[in-house]
Order: sequence, then C-alpha cells, then structure tokens
Amino acid sequence: MSKTPGWLGGLGARLTHMGERLEERRARAHADPDAVAVPEVDVPDHVPPPPDYAPAVAAKPEPAAAVPWGLRVAAEASWRILVLAAVIWMLGQIIVQVQLVAFAFMGSLLVTALLQPTVSRLRGLGLPRGLATAFTAVLGFVIMGLIGWFVVWQIMDNAQELTEKVQKGIEDLRHWLLNSPFHVTDKQINEISKNLSDAIGTNVQEITSAGLQGVTVVVELLTGMLLAMFSTLFLLYDGKKVWQWTLKLVPAQARPGMAGAGPRAWRTLTAYVRGTVIVAMIDAIFIGLGLFFLDVPMAVPLAVVIFLFAFIPLVGAVISGALACVVALVVQGPFVALMALIVVLAVQQIEGHVLQPFILGRAVRVHPLAVVLSVAAGGLMAGIGGAVVAVPLVAVLNTAVGYLRAYSKENALRAAPGPHGATAHAVAPTPAPGSEPVPPGPGATEDRTQDKGDGIA
Repeated sequence: MSKTPGWLGGLGARLTHMGERLEERRARAHADPDAVAVPEVDVPDHVPPPPDYAPAVAAKPEPAAAVPWGLRVAAEASWRILVLAAVIWMLGQIIVQVQLVAFAFMGSLLVTALLQPTVSRLRGLGLPRGLATAFTAVLGFVIMGLIGWFVVWQIMDNAQELTEKVQKGIEDLRHWLLNSPFHVTDKQINEISKNLSDAIGTNVQEITSAGLQGVTVVVELLTGMLLAMFSTLFLLYDGKKVWQWTLKLVPAQARPGMAGAGPRAWRTLTAYVRGTVIVAMIDAIFIGLGLFFLDVPMAVPLAVVIFLFAFIPLVGAVISGALACVVALVVQGPFVALMALIVVLAVQQIEGHVLQPFILGRAVRVHPLAVVLSVAAGGLMAGIGGAVVAVPLVAVLNTAVGYLRAYSKENALRAAPGPHGATAHAVAPTPAPGSEPVPPGPGATEDRTQDKGDGIA
C-alpha cells in the first residue's frame, strides 16, 4: 500500500508532460498550417565515448594535401612547359610553311642593322630621311651586287686553269696509288672509273631532276633577295613606326617592359652585325693574302667565300678554311696545303682570342656552348640560313630577357613598402656621410643587365 501513491504520482507527471507537448504541437500547427508534423526524437545531451577496445580511426586529409609539395610543383611546371612547347612547335611549323618569307625578313633585319648607322649619320648631317635612306640602300645593294659579280667572274676566269690543275692532281694521285704500298693495280683503278661512269649514266634522270630542283632553288633565291631588298628599304625608312605598331600587339601590362627591351635588343643586333662584318673582312684579307703569296689559284674568290662563311660562327670558319686547304692540296701539293693550313689556323686563333673580344666587346656576350647548340639547332631545322640567324637571335633574346628580368625586379622593389623603425637606417639606400647621392641614370638598368646577365647565353 505504501508504493501505490508514488506510482500514481509518476504516472501523473508523465501525463502532464505529454499534455504540454501536445499543446506545443497545436501552437506550431496554428502558427504554420502547411507544416507537416515531425515526430520528435529525444537526443541525448552528449555522445558516449567509444569503448577502450575500439581501434582509433584517423581523419582522412584533403587529396591536395596528401600529394608531396615537390610533386605538386613539378606537375604545375610540367603542364605549363608542355603548353609553351606546343606553342613554340606551332610557330615553328608556321615558319616552315613560309620559310622563304621568314628568311627574307630575317636577312633584311641583319642588313638593316648594318646600314642603319649610316642613315643616322646622314640625317645628322642634315639630309632628309628619304634621301638618306635611298642613298644608303642603293650604295649597300650596289656593293653587295659587286661582291657577287666579282666572285662569279673570278670563278669563271679561273675555272679552266683550275680544271686543268685538278686533272693533273688526279693523274698524280693515280701514279701515287700505282706506286704505293697498297698494291693498287691499273685494272682496279679502271674498274673504279668505269663504275663511276655507269653510276652517272644510270642516274641521268635523278641528275636531271636535281638540276631542275637547282633551277627552282635559284628562282626562290632571287625571290627572297627581292623581298629582303624591299623589306630593308622600308625598315630603314619607317623602322620606328613599324616598332610602334608592333608594340600595340603586346598586352598593355607588358608594353612598358617591351618598349625598353626593344631598343636594347636592336643595339645588340647592330653591334653583332657590325662586329661580325669587321672580323670577317680581316679574316678574308689576311687568309686571302696568305693564299695569294702561296700561289694558290682563285685566292680572291676563296677569300670572299671565307668572308661569307664567317657569318656562320665556329662552323663557317672551319668549312671555309678546309676548302682553301683542299684547293691548295689538289693544285699545289701537300707542302703548300700544310702552309695554307698554318695560315688559316693562325688567323683564326688571332680572330677568336683578340679580334672578337676587342671588336664585339661586352655588347654581344654569348657563351661558346650557346653558340654551338644554337648553330647546330638552326642548321638542323633550316639549313645554312638557320645557322646564320641562330646566334644573333640568341644574342638578341639574351639581351631582351636580361632587361625584362631587371625591369620586373625594379618594379617589385618600387612596389614593396619602404623600411621603417629601428632597422630603417641599416637597409635604406642612403649615401654615406660626406658623399653626394648619385641618381640612377636612364642606362642604369641596361648596365645592370649587361653586368649581371646570367645563364649560358
């Protein structure tokens, strides 16, 4: 009997709680008639901890955080390099399709860099721009034409003598082979000559097609020369306007840097062409004089060939020197060929160690490794023309990239907050006591670029 009132009291309390909850539901239903009644679930105040025997489960990191930092950097750089390589490849394919126009324009740039200082001097003397441009262009083209005519004339004038001496040299080689310890017989020599004649006779069609292809090459060469002449004329007259129009194609944010890099790159190209012409003339004159005193036929045409091949760095000097030594060997014998080789090597050593550093100076500083790789790449991609333009292109890019790097660094320093506090005196660019501050001139960035240009170029 004593437990009955307690049980009844608990039941009453539960009924009272249920009544309160029903009243709350009715109040919510009256407030929002469209609401759907959701049964309430009693949620405990806290979640009980797992038992001690349960294994610990670590939280999984984000996928990006799970990749090592070095691998993420390599991946980010890789896809950008692939995109850049694809763009360069597409540009190369476009240039290959219009190879004649591209080489004509590059040649006009080289000739313009050579003739532009003359136009500037004539305009400084008071001549109008059109008259100065016309005089310089006509004089330059006439000189180039005379050089080409002189080479052809010398070759045609000495062709018969050279042919006779070559035949005599072949006959001397035949006698030497017959009397040599190699035991070569006259019958074997005749068989070799017969095989060569048969090979030439059976390949008449290929030789004819090669001749027709040579005619096509001559036509393309003349077309390229005309394009280069017209391009040179317009670049000499309106080069500044052409450069200003080119700057409009550059995004506005990069335009100030390109506007500063362009003139410096042009000065580098001008210094390269002028220095190469001077060095080539010195090589041609001294090697030509050596061949002349050694009584080698066609010494003057060989000197002109040495002058032209000097525009192909490293490789051109080797080829032209070897050609001169071969002519001396065939015509005058081993002793004269050895003397010609000594003359060629002596002049080239003086050129490489004295003339080029003194004439080109620091305006065109290209590492020999960059020269070899650029000449090889240019020759593989575009033959002799690619080998000629490879080194000046590398020199111009080196100057432009060095200036843009210094320009961006200078802009970053300007945008950075100035020093303050106790360390301001230690890092602020203030002159020493008793000295006058020297403001940076307009060529400070250029000098810094020339002095601190890193890389192999």
